[in-house]
Amino acid sequence: MTKKFDRKIVLEEGSEYFGYGFGDSCDKVCEIVFNTSMVGYQEIVSDPSYTYQMVVMTYPLIGNYGIADEDYETKIPTIGGLIVREYNDLPSNFRYTKTLSEIMEENHIPGIYGVDTRKITRSIRDLGSRKVLITSVDTPLEEALKILKCTDIPRDAVPKVSCKKSWYSRTSNPMYNVVAVDCGIKLNIIRSLNERGCNVTVVPYNTKAEEIIAMKPDGIVLSNGPGDPEDVVPVIELVRNLRGKYPIFGICLGHQMISLAYGAKTYKMKFGHRGANHPVKDLQTGKIAITSQNHSFAVNEESLKGTGLVATHINLLDQTIEGLKCDIDKLFSVQYHPESSPGPQDSTYLFDDFLKYMEEVKVNA
Repeated sequence: MTKKFDRKIVLEEGSEYFGYGFGDSCDKVCEIVFNTSMVGYQEIVSDPSYTYQMVVMTYPLIGNYGIADEDYETKIPTIGGLIVREYNDLPSNFRYTKTLSEIMEENHIPGIYGVDTRKITRSIRDLGSRKVLITSVDTPLEEALKILKCTDIPRDAVPKVSCKKSWYSRTSNPMYNVVAVDCGIKLNIIRSLNERGCNVTVVPYNTKAEEIIAMKPDGIVLSNGPGDPEDVVPVIELVRNLRGKYPIFGICLGHQMISLAYGAKTYKMKFGHRGANHPVKDLQTGKIAITSQNHSFAVNEESLKGTGLVATHINLLDQTIEGLKCDIDKLFSVQYHPESSPGPQDSTYLFDDFLKYMEEVKVNA
């Protein structure tokens, strides 16, 4: 006997996809996007950058190795939802402590499986990211479209995921003190800095420049995060106030906010970059790295003229800007995630470059 569909997703142009629910059974409106990673669904589900987004996984089998306590990128996942071809609720992994469905249910994250993820991905590729509703199979199409039309995607993503007060991550025999501005920071960024001898103070996104100056950092990291960079005015102003005073390293959203602080422009991409298989060329060395990415916005190349920023990396798939620097201010940024082990070690040198900037400032102080 064929199992009856119990859930569906509806896109705002009217297309419907029927499947079976897992995780939470709530209805939710999000932006639909796709991710081409073959592994790492726990890191994707727990990445704050997916706030208010429902992710289509192009790899067909999800859930097969469960959830491990050590692998979270944030303690409280805020992803909007998950759309997969085949869901496995019987993990075969000695490290797993819970199933993916259990974690999603605990954090009110809906999921659907059994749908044609290839067709949905092609739809996103051709028509772009747009609103999606996950709901009961019994919800009439007319009602679903009305819900989609009347529901806006919130623009408070960074305030939602940023820490509410400062916290610390210390390491043995520290050489540097780093302030990380939390716009939705992934824990592996902090781990990567700790491994290189950095004590890290994580501060809320709206921390004032005077407060950070009082901490006497050796360098500042601007983290990844969700949403439109133009909405994160406090961090843009923070960069304007602190550039040239400390070495600054921006990652993903941090990269975009640096460009805005220097007077460049950003724009919304048709469907963004999400996955651990994007080739990026380092224009300084000619080397090509396989990178992990997750973003909807990019820096406009033409707008860089006269800003003092120089492009250092480009995406070889679509020629978009993937890295910027300003040597005078000892500042640089990348659009991708060096902490996500793409390659798997292709991009770790960026953390070492940040340490070199901090060492130069210390020596010349």
